[in-house]
Amino acid sequence: MAQSVWGYDSDNGPEHWHKNYPMAKGDKQSPIEINSKDVHHDSSLAPWHASYDPGAAKTILNNGRTCRVVFDDTFDRSVLRGGPLTGAYRLRQLHLHWGSSDDHGSEHVIDGVKYAAELHMVHWNPKHGNFAGALKQPDGVAVVGVFLKVGKTPKPEMKRILEEIDNIKTKGKEAPFQHFDPSILFPKSRDYWTYHGSFTTPPCEECITWILLREPIEVSSDQMAKLRSLSKNGENEPVNPLVDNWRPLQPVKGRIVKASFK
Repeated sequence: MAQSVWGYDSDNGPEHWHKNYPMAKGDKQSPIEINSKDVHHDSSLAPWHASYDPGAAKTILNNGRTCRVVFDDTFDRSVLRGGPLTGAYRLRQLHLHWGSSDDHGSEHVIDGVKYAAELHMVHWNPKHGNFAGALKQPDGVAVVGVFLKVGKTPKPEMKRILEEIDNIKTKGKEAPFQHFDPSILFPKSRDYWTYHGSFTTPPCEECITWILLREPIEVSSDQMAKLRSLSKNGENEPVNPLVDNWRPLQPVKGRIVKASFK
């Protein structure tokens, strides 16, 4: 399997990743299922807060595996603080994982419940010098995970991202994406679960403090369909819908999940 061709198909999907990326079989892999009965409420967990500069948004792209929005992270412009973190982490990118239908698509599962999609906001710890350096440290990266559930009333939050989908229909397409405040994607409640895990895509580095928000945001079925209209193939290739770009659950292996709420 060539370095660049991991994906979500039967021949290059998650069950094959470990052949090229041995870390995928590590002890702190993500995603996991969160079982309320096993979660420890930790009253010492602080609230988290994000201060994002809307001017930091740069581009939106389809890389054949997800839809990603990229931000300027050359200085502490858009940062995440508090919660389980020490110091400020810089926002680098956000991306989504989704299913082929509304009843699945999230990577994390909560008490058996799968959501239609999961949004990941990826931040890194600048004390490690650069993003590559942060990937090698256990406290290198913090990801805020937001669940998307399908409801009757489409919410405006995802609208801006979905409006751009037509400009990045095929793999390799990129479009300017300016002046966007990603904090509109957060639900009202700040309640979260946190645990130590990994990237859910190769090389699956175990450097992530996960902050998973308890309350999902709502999208419409039409909005989900829009996401599924992306193609994982390039412009001159047959349309191959980009769906089911989620990794299955990984073993918890004794890790403790903490909750900021009772």
